[in-house]
Amino acid sequence: MPMKKGLGERTVRYKCSMQNTILEVLRSRGWVEVKEDENDFDLFWADRGWMREYFDQCFMEDHVRINHFRNHYELTRKNLMVKNLKRYKKTMDRDVGKIDIVRCDFFPTTFELPSEYHMFVDEFKRNPGSVWIMKPVAKSQGKGIFLFRKLKDITEWKKSDIYRPREEKGDEKEPPETYIVSKYIERPYLIGGRKFDLRVYVLVTSYVPLKAWLYREGFARFSNTRFSLESIDDTYVHLTNVAVQKTAPDYDPDKGCKWSLQQIRQYLTAKHGLEPVEDLVRQMNDIFIHSLLSVQKIMINDKHCFELYGYDILIDVNLKPWLIEVNASPSLSASGPDDYILKMGLLQDVLHIVDMENRLTGKEKRVGGFDLMWDDGPVFAEEGGLDCISPPSYSTNTFLGCYDDRKKQLRNLFKQIMVQRKTGT
Repeated sequence: MPMKKGLGERTVRYKCSMQNTILEVLRSRGWVEVKEDENDFDLFWADRGWMREYFDQCFMEDHVRINHFRNHYELTRKNLMVKNLKRYKKTMDRDVGKIDIVRCDFFPTTFELPSEYHMFVDEFKRNPGSVWIMKPVAKSQGKGIFLFRKLKDITEWKKSDIYRPREEKGDEKEPPETYIVSKYIERPYLIGGRKFDLRVYVLVTSYVPLKAWLYREGFARFSNTRFSLESIDDTYVHLTNVAVQKTAPDYDPDKGCKWSLQQIRQYLTAKHGLEPVEDLVRQMNDIFIHSLLSVQKIMINDKHCFELYGYDILIDVNLKPWLIEVNASPSLSASGPDDYILKMGLLQDVLHIVDMENRLTGKEKRVGGFDLMWDDGPVFAEEGGLDCISPPSYSTNTFLGCYDDRKKQLRNLFKQIMVQRKTGT
């Protein structure tokens, strides 16, 4: 088997900071595992803490790959994501015009607190009776999130010790924690009376030029309790995070709270028809591409880096998708047998695309469950094929929630590449 330039004839050496599915996938490839205190690796699946502490101090040969971009937080930290999207939207409004700006209207009205508190209050007063949601920017799994509809609720929070400016506290205490406050999507699409959001996987292998892949599979996470705005204090109603839902008194671990994206797509198609669902997917494609373009100019593009993002998308009652957040370290722990199969295949395909063994030609538009959706511009789908219930009418090379015959596709792909190399074509 050919090796990547820089490896010579030796086997790939890897290092991994995680103790979950990715470690199992790496070990299954027959590569050599490097000890925690060693730095002679070809591929490192690192945690974000390592990137912050050690990345800038490391010298890496050209072939080495690491699973985060240096300043990934520009897209994955809640307040910075909104800041960059707002700036991008203004730039498009100035340079392109109103038609394209509509395509960027995919994130709720949002402010950063405490810095934009007065702007938030002005907007709050313009929308009396609306529900808002507060989220700490540096926490995950639903921690610290709460909903409110009265300004006095936020006023009481503002007066708390965690919020007050540092000069009003003792010197030994930390500065106030940053939050974002967003207008709550009050009319989400419901299935069986329950709210859900979608987890979609996007792999970026370069920002300059931008090269992004969309995974066909993913899942919907459901709340365990029927939706109602009468109980905005009930996290089991409004937060779909598995970490939150599995603590519900009536949570059934055997049933779980997940559907596959294929199930979601089939359900919506049966209920609404092909065209509305294709339009929904087209709008989701816009979310992925425009969000990546919003950080393209400020992301430090290092040839050693790639990133697997977990996008959280909420669909409203009008089949409009909303971007909730982007995760730099989407959970790779399996919550059940189906989740295990999904994540094993996902991570195997990430490693196929990263291509440490130099097996690909670089011209592929599909590798396993990943379809190349952007390569310094939109990638268009080939003619024909029955990847969905019906071939998509949109032209982009994306098949979200469609049939995924990844194992068969990989066998055919690598067989075809071997034939081409042997014949010199």
